[in-house]
Amino acid sequence: MPGREFFQTQSVGQALAGFRPRRRTGPETVRREDALGRVPARAVRSGVPLPGFARSTVDGYAVRAADTYGAGDGLPAYLDVVGALRMGTAADVEVRSGGAVQIPTGAAVPGSADAVVMIEHTQVTMPGVIEVTRPVAVGDGVVRPDEDVAVGNELVPAGRPLRAQDLGLLAAAGITRLVVLRRPRVAIISTGDEVVAPDTECVSPGQVRDATASALAALVLQAGGEPASYGIVPDDLELLTKTLTTAVAECDLVVVSAGSSVGARDETTAAVEALGAPGVYCHGLAIKPGKPTLLAECADVPVIGLPGNPLSALVVFRMVGLPVLRLVGGITTVPPEPSTAATMARPVASAAGRLDVVQVSVRDGVATPLFGHSALLSLLTSADGYVVIPEPATGLDAGTSVTVTMYR
Repeated sequence: MPGREFFQTQSVGQALAGFRPRRRTGPETVRREDALGRVPARAVRSGVPLPGFARSTVDGYAVRAADTYGAGDGLPAYLDVVGALRMGTAADVEVRSGGAVQIPTGAAVPGSADAVVMIEHTQVTMPGVIEVTRPVAVGDGVVRPDEDVAVGNELVPAGRPLRAQDLGLLAAAGITRLVVLRRPRVAIISTGDEVVAPDTECVSPGQVRDATASALAALVLQAGGEPASYGIVPDDLELLTKTLTTAVAECDLVVVSAGSSVGARDETTAAVEALGAPGVYCHGLAIKPGKPTLLAECADVPVIGLPGNPLSALVVFRMVGLPVLRLVGGITTVPPEPSTAATMARPVASAAGRLDVVQVSVRDGVATPLFGHSALLSLLTSADGYVVIPEPATGLDAGTSVTVTMYR
């Protein structure tokens, strides 16, 4: 890793491009039913064609297309109905020239037929005879046996979390188990003499309940990781070093909230350095909120030191922590975040060279910025999403078109 300088800020883009910890989770086999959101370790390919047989896409009659050529309202083609097919059975009726077989949507098409005419384009003229008022071409109304998936085709790629529709396709191909990457185990450590557990009934003046850890755990779960709480560590270098050592040995990513700013009581940097090479990658990001962020790698395990303010910590973890979590978990195709287009209700100032993340509420296509101190967690609960002002910009004017990343 490059040489380090204490609190020499990097842009978020530089940090994400340069901070590439080696840790990756290993493979495990899971049932298809348990695979939603899991990341395939390798592409899954089909051993069978889908749907596996020629099937009708409409209710109508299986025919030979040549028998309908030139058919119209004024001069219909007359065909003999030689049978009817049912769902879930083999197509054992032969369609000879001049004949037709009644067929429902989804039923197997006889091999002797090459098209299906819609029932709306037919009329029964007498028992056993229909007239066809529209011609069909070869293949009309029919799905080929391998039109959905051919043998050897990729069903799902490696590196993309599995969605509901992916599981449906795997089921159709008869895949019951698959190899996925293990969910990253993420250690969450809170620090500070003033921080107490959320279930503390009576909070003394100067104490605060730990709000950040619960929110971080939820973000980890949303991103496909497994949060592991390592509790609250007081401002004690020896205790923090011991906790970090255990977390690095047991987890794939370690997240420490508070203790990453430049202050006499902040111990995270010293504790991380004590864990050995390569150590701290950068200390300070050009982002608001969240400048005092630390990125490190210890024994191949990434360590992220977040600011103490809950809002800052959660913003930074979304922007930086989640990409690192996905990297460790083998996600190479990142699912898109829900977003919406809007216009800014009023101007927002920004400093060039810094990434600004602005919380907004959205109503009727208008994004209203929400301002307040980074210690105010209620800003996040009031926000519908956020707008990113890129480093080169010096702000946004009222009426500017923006993309709002929506909170789920």
